[in-house]
Amino acid sequence: MNFRAVFAILGFLLLLVGGLMALSLPFSLHFGGGDAKPLSLSVAATLGTGAVLWFLFRNHRQGLRKREGFIIVASGWIFASLFGCLPYVLSGHIPSFTDAFFETMSGFTTTGATVLSDIEKVPEGLLFWRATTQWIGGMGIILLSLAILPMLGVGGMQLFFAEASHITTEKLTPRINATARRLWSVYCVLTAAQTVSLMFGGLSFYEALAHSLATVASGGFSTKNASVAHYSSPYVQYVFIFFMFASAVNYALHFRALVRRNPKSYLRDDEFVFFAFLILAACAAVFAGIPEGLHGGMEERFRTALFQVVSIISSTGFITGDYELWAPASQLVLVLIMVHGGCAGSTSGGLKVGRLLLLLKNGINEIRRLIKPKAIFVVRHNGNAVNPDIITSIQAFFILWITVFAFSTLAVTASGVDIMTAATAVNSTMSNVGPGLGTVGALENFGHLPAAAKWVLSLCMLTGRLELFTILVLFAPSFWKR
Repeated sequence: MNFRAVFAILGFLLLLVGGLMALSLPFSLHFGGGDAKPLSLSVAATLGTGAVLWFLFRNHRQGLRKREGFIIVASGWIFASLFGCLPYVLSGHIPSFTDAFFETMSGFTTTGATVLSDIEKVPEGLLFWRATTQWIGGMGIILLSLAILPMLGVGGMQLFFAEASHITTEKLTPRINATARRLWSVYCVLTAAQTVSLMFGGLSFYEALAHSLATVASGGFSTKNASVAHYSSPYVQYVFIFFMFASAVNYALHFRALVRRNPKSYLRDDEFVFFAFLILAACAAVFAGIPEGLHGGMEERFRTALFQVVSIISSTGFITGDYELWAPASQLVLVLIMVHGGCAGSTSGGLKVGRLLLLLKNGINEIRRLIKPKAIFVVRHNGNAVNPDIITSIQAFFILWITVFAFSTLAVTASGVDIMTAATAVNSTMSNVGPGLGTVGALENFGHLPAAAKWVLSLCMLTGRLELFTILVLFAPSFWKR
């Protein structure tokens, strides 16, 4: 195991995190919230540690293999969260290290679960850093560095494999670093487009940018206590709906539509069509369960239902209404689509619609085999036959997801949390959504949970964001053998 190469790459990642953390300083100085000093100290500590690791071990960065890739990805998110939580602790706005780490891990994993009870009391510089953590995590700290690491003599394929599941990853160009740059260009275009669109709706540049960073990342951190419900403008809410949906769609399709000028690729993609169908069906079910008069007229009820469905299924987690006041059936629909998540190759969390679609097709084929035992049925995706090994891998992923969910829920309830809160909190954090039900519902936060529960949920966020295998493989004894 080449641990020196691991430390070199971790140092480089901390340099990236420290540089992006410094972008919060102009907002801190402009608004004068008193957070400039803790931010500056945090930037210095992050850049300093990153520089030391990089310069000590940079000459040993060659020979990166798949095993080192898994370690770098898992430890990279942890290192980023450890240093990313410094501004919260040093400023005193989240003095507890457990709470600060939870908040930061929630940001980097784009979960959006928060321990803050009064967000609007937090200085603008810290809130901008909070939103930036989600923007970094949206496409992935590792994927960000893929565009740069090859120029430093580090092969990127091992990192790409560990960061993005081989089941769902589609290379857009032959070279992995070029792929990363293409994806980040689309990511930046969406961020800029939403920022401008929100400014047309009356939001300041700061609020528009902070919310765009969180939306495109499918994160959900807001600068307002009431989340997007603070903005009653239908235009603003429809802008959020559009970009939440766009962020939950496979970025390969955006690349084809925007760069290769092939918008028809959306309708030719089985996963996209199925994803759109799920949203429409869930919206109809949720709309039927919203009591009349609770959210105004017909259009507002429809907009609230559509917003919440897109927000939950995209794992963004923004709120425009207290869904715990809706019919139990509507709440159940939201919990179910929370598990679904968005499309493969997007910034959303969850099991991914593509996996569920292939499982559904395979299940239909099994029923057909019962009727015609001698017939041969093949699972197809976009007209192409799917390798049976991929189906087996997806089935294993699904079983592991259920197993981790069950044990995590047991661990959270063991800390004294009621079963409804525990189950939906684990579901929400594993799916990287944010809000759940019970005492972590739409208008609540995670601050009141026991410290033990927060550490379990932090691990759930990381495991869910890295799609289980990247974390669980580290616990296999054979992984550490020569």
